[in-house]
Amino acid sequence: MTTVLLSAPAVEPITLSEAKVHLRVDTNAEDTLIQSLIMASRLHIEAALDLALITQTWRLHLDRWPRARSLNFPLSPVQSLTAVKVYDDADTSETLDNTAFILDGTANPARLVLSGRASLPIPGRTANGIEIDFVAGYGDEPSDVPQTVRQALLLLVAHWYENREPVEIGTTTTTIPGTVSELLSPYRRRRL
Repeated sequence: MTTVLLSAPAVEPITLSEAKVHLRVDTNAEDTLIQSLIMASRLHIEAALDLALITQTWRLHLDRWPRARSLNFPLSPVQSLTAVKVYDDADTSETLDNTAFILDGTANPARLVLSGRASLPIPGRTANGIEIDFVAGYGDEPSDVPQTVRQALLLLVAHWYENREPVEIGTTTTTIPGTVSELLSPYRRRRL
């Protein structure tokens, strides 16, 4: 299973001005740095929690269909299913009817369930014979992202702003603050 980002979020979950207020920065001298820390913090949280915070479009590649009649998405929440394509051995794609699937996008993990007794074509292409395009994220606006996640983002931006070196010689390593982890703990996938 491989995922490819097709379109990135149009905005970040927190604005530059929100971050600057939180950091108590009132000049524009470090705007570029702060914006990069906002993006890095979002990417870090999304990767750590298998989340998409702001609306973004992804493509999931599969070699074959799962044995079960459902497929777990690698990120949550999933807003919509855009297209499901299956490639034959001549590398020609067939777009499947989306009504053959039920999207359970708010589950954690989000999942795609085959509806009824529909059968799926077997991909002829050995690798990446199935492409599933989907839209993920809480919404288009920063206000759509849960407030606890936005607060964790602000704290992580502040942490990285204050601790710009990966390791300081002669001190203990600085890790991500426990407060950030605690704020994000409800969004962690529980694995058995």
